[in-house]
Amino acid sequence: MHDAQNLFDAATSYAGEWEVDETLNKLYEKTGKGFIVAGIENGGEERINEYTPRENEKYGGGKGAIYVDFMVKKLKPYVDENYRTKKQRKHTGLMGSSLGGLISYYGGLQHPKTFGKIGALSTLFWFSKKVVDFTPEKGNLKNARLFLLVGGKEGDDMDKDAQKMKKLLLQTGFKPKNLKTKINPDGKHNEAFWSSEFSAIVSWLYHLKK
Repeated sequence: MHDAQNLFDAATSYAGEWEVDETLNKLYEKTGKGFIVAGIENGGEERINEYTPRENEKYGGGKGAIYVDFMVKKLKPYVDENYRTKKQRKHTGLMGSSLGGLISYYGGLQHPKTFGKIGALSTLFWFSKKVVDFTPEKGNLKNARLFLLVGGKEGDDMDKDAQKMKKLLLQTGFKPKNLKTKINPDGKHNEAFWSSEFSAIVSWLYHLKK
């Protein structure tokens, strides 16, 4: 997961926390399913570079492929070596919001042998049309699960973008049962919204029955 400053502790957050640890503890109590979360802090001024695989003419960025390679080649092997993980792709997810949703979407489709679960929350698809363009090349992923979440009060036609991506993915062969798109009409572009949906997203991605 990205933007680790906002995942676990309000004291380190700059916009509120997701309450990831509390939520997963509750899921464990109900289901017996435990998770290891590798939360990666963003680089502050480098956040746009890290979370965008393609450059935007207005906002710059575009070094996300380097960041994703770090996760795949350095971080995941380290976690697997030092913690009691289930290493297979079907147990490994990638999740983030906003630009973190964009890099999760890109990383999941770019590295299907590593990531089998993708949580793309409030994804800024408008930032890079090239990311959208490469979807047909990667859309037919066997057994990958993808959750697209967007709020109705986020602006920038993000709800329409999510619906367009859903249609495009299905056209390119993505299995309907493995794709879920949720538009919460009251959702805003903030941590409170993502925190409120986190449990349901994890439960769907990992087939948990609460």
